[in-house]
Amino acid sequence: MPAYLDTPQGRRIAYHRSEGQGPGIVFLGGFRSDMEGTKALHLEAWAKAHGRAFLRLDYSGHGASSGQFEDGAIGDWAEDAAAALGSLTQGPQVLVGSSMGGWIALLLARAHAERIAGLVGIAAAPDFTEDSMWSGFSDAQRREMAEAGQVALPSDYDDGPYIITRRLIEEGRNQLVLREPLSLPFPVRLLHGTEDVDVAESVPLRLLAHADAADMRLTLMKGADHRFSSPEALALIEAAVSDVLAAHRP
Repeated sequence: MPAYLDTPQGRRIAYHRSEGQGPGIVFLGGFRSDMEGTKALHLEAWAKAHGRAFLRLDYSGHGASSGQFEDGAIGDWAEDAAAALGSLTQGPQVLVGSSMGGWIALLLARAHAERIAGLVGIAAAPDFTEDSMWSGFSDAQRREMAEAGQVALPSDYDDGPYIITRRLIEEGRNQLVLREPLSLPFPVRLLHGTEDVDVAESVPLRLLAHADAADMRLTLMKGADHRFSSPEALALIEAAVSDVLAAHRP
């Protein structure tokens, strides 16, 4: 059973935390995913085997946490993650962000750089509400958004269509990280699959070019898809986290 954290905004966040040495690892999941996914559980087992502190959580409207998904937005979920970082961890942390979690990790890094020992982005998707969703909407979808306040998008997964709300798009514009200077003063490793049909290779390349980071590397894995959960991909995640931990300078 998960434990729960009540955030300053009145949301109840489910989490699992294991004790260990620092820097700890915080796993931040993707859009409509939860903390029971393959990558989160694999990395938790890896952290426990290495005596490393580890935290995984569900944003509000996700998994076992309170709220409805359709009521949330990027800023809400970043607040949830910031509350968990502040209340449930001690000392520097390595953020491991998957897809939308990569965007959340960058928001945390921008707001709380002093708490971040390093960052690993797995198919990271910064600014996707604007650059992927809104920019990809047809005129008809934009009219539907204006009139109905939401648009249903088909899902390639087994959990039904995505309901994209006007608030998700509009609030997301307050959270963009690729439009202004972005300082990442710690080791950063980006991992991306060449068969990722959800987040284009241009996204991590843009992030690599945009960020002010002295130690930042991008690894492309041929044949990997957006899930990035094959045994080979999981091993690459382990290696990236190990690399960040080794490069951390207190």
